Amino acid sequence: MKIYPKFGLLKNSTFIFNVLVFSICFINVAMAQDAPQWGEKHSRNMVSNARDLPERFNPEAGMNIKWVADIGSHGYGTPVVVNGKVLIGANNVAQYDECHEGDRGTILCFSEEDGSFLWQLTVPRIEGDRHHDWPMIGICSEPTVEGDRVYVLTNRSEVLCLDLDGQTDGNDGPFLGESWYMAPSGEFPMEVTQKDADIIWMYDLRLQLGIRPHDSPHASILLDGDFLYLNTCNGVDHRHLKTTALKAPSLIALNKNTGQLVARDNENFGPRIFHSSWSSPALGEVNGQKLIFFAGPDGILYAFEALDKSTANEKPQHFKKVWQRDCDPNAPKNNIHDYLKNREESPSNFLGMPVYYKNRIYVTCGGDIWWGKQECWLKCFDATDGTELWSTELEQHSAATPAISDGLVYVTDCGKNLHCIDAETGNKYWKQPMRQDAWGSALAADGKIFVGSRGSDFWIIEQDKNRNVLDSVQLDSPIHTTPVAANGVLYISTMRKLYAVDKQIKKAAR
Repeated sequence: MKIYPKFGLLKNSTFIFNVLVFSICFINVAMAQDAPQWGEKHSRNMVSNARDLPERFNPEAGMNIKWVADIGSHGYGTPVVVNGKVLIGANNVAQYDECHEGDRGTILCFSEEDGSFLWQLTVPRIEGDRHHDWPMIGICSEPTVEGDRVYVLTNRSEVLCLDLDGQTDGNDGPFLGESWYMAPSGEFPMEVTQKDADIIWMYDLRLQLGIRPHDSPHASILLDGDFLYLNTCNGVDHRHLKTTALKAPSLIALNKNTGQLVARDNENFGPRIFHSSWSSPALGEVNGQKLIFFAGPDGILYAFEALDKSTANEKPQHFKKVWQRDCDPNAPKNNIHDYLKNREESPSNFLGMPVYYKNRIYVTCGGDIWWGKQECWLKCFDATDGTELWSTELEQHSAATPAISDGLVYVTDCGKNLHCIDAETGNKYWKQPMRQDAWGSALAADGKIFVGSRGSDFWIIEQDKNRNVLDSVQLDSPIHTTPVAANGVLYISTMRKLYAVDKQIKKAAR
C-alpha cells in the first residue's frame, strides 16, 4: 500500500471502489429531478430544472414515447413524480381494480419506469347535490409529496395523508378504516388489498369546517415545515346566487403530522364569493419574513404571515394579514350575484395560483370563465406591500398560473393563446394561437415551453423573445392540465391518457 501525502489516502482497490460507488450514487442523487408537487416548491412558478427534454414526439409512430397509461375519461389533475412513482387524480372509468365499480374519484399510482399500475385511492361520490361533487369528474387536486407521505384534497373535500407505498408495506395508523372509507354509503365494508391506498389521517372540510364545495374541489397543497396550507374550495350554491356557508374559511393550515387545524382566515369571504375558492396559496420570503400569498375568491390578493413552530400545538388561530390589494378596483362590490351571466360587467376572481418571483407576485385575474365578464389581465405586484407594478390585458379569461423564466412570463388564456411577456415591464413579445382555450398552464423547462389546449393540441416552443415553434402534436383528447418534467421525462395528461415522453425512446413501451 502507498500513502499519497497530499490527500492522506491509501492506495488499495477496495477503498477506490468504495469511493467510486459513493461518487456514482451521489451523482445520481444530485441528478435526480423529481416533481413532488405542482409547480416550483413554495413559489408556485411553473418551471422545472429538468434537462434533456424532447423537442418533438409522435404517439402514433411511438417516437419518444416511453409509456402511455389510461386514466379514465375526465382527467383534470396534473401528475406528480417522486421516488419512482407517478401519481395523478382520475375517475374510475379505467377500473384498474375490478372490486371498485361505478363512478368514483381516484388517485392512481403508476411505476415511473414502465407505467404499470401500483395502487389507487378510491373515493365514493358525495350523495345528493351533484354540485358538491360533480359526476364523472376525477379528483382534480394535485398531490403534494414529502418523503413517504402524500397529501391531497379529494372529491369529497377531505384532506388525506397517504403512505406513498400504499398497502404494500401494511396498514399504518392511526387511520385504520380504509375498508369502510372505500365503500359507498349504505354498503358493506370492502376488503383492503395491496392495490389500495393506505390512509394515515383524514380531515373533512365539510364536516369540520362546514364548507360547501362547488362543482369539484381543487387545491394544490402548499407544504412548509410542519404546515399544510390550502384553499378550502368553499363556493356558491347550485343556483350560483349565494354562498350558504357564509362563515366558513377559504384559507386554512393543518399540521402535516396529525391533520389538526392550526390556522384559518378571518376575512369573512362568504358574502363576496362569486363562484368558488379555487386558487391555491404560494409562499415567499420578503425582507426576512415568510409570507403566504393567497388569491382570494373576492378578486383580492392577500399576504399573510406564515406560521412558525410555536403555533404547532396551540388552538387554531387566525392568519395575520400583512397587506391586501384589489386586482379589479372598478368591479362591482355589492350585490355581486346580480351580475351572474353578465359578460360585460361582473366581479373578478382567480383560478390560477399567484407566483412569487424576485420579490414580485405575478397572477392572472378577471371575469369568471363561466359566469362573468370576458375581461382578464396578468398583473404584477410588489411582494413587499402589494403595490401594483404593471398590468397587461389577456383575452377573455385565464385559468393559468404563470411560468417565469429568464425574465420572461409565459401564460395562457381562454382566447386560445399562449403569451410571452416581459417580466419587468409587462410588455408583450408574442402570442401563439392554439386550437382552443387553455385551462391548464404552460411549463418552462430546458429552454423550451410546453403547453396544451382543450383542442387536444400540444405545443413545444423555444424559450425566447422571438417565437420559434419546435413541434405541435395532436393528442387523443382535450388537455386541461400542466405538463410536468421529471428525471429527463416529460409527462402530459389529457382527459383520457397520461403520456411519458422520453427523447431516448424510439418505440412505445406499451
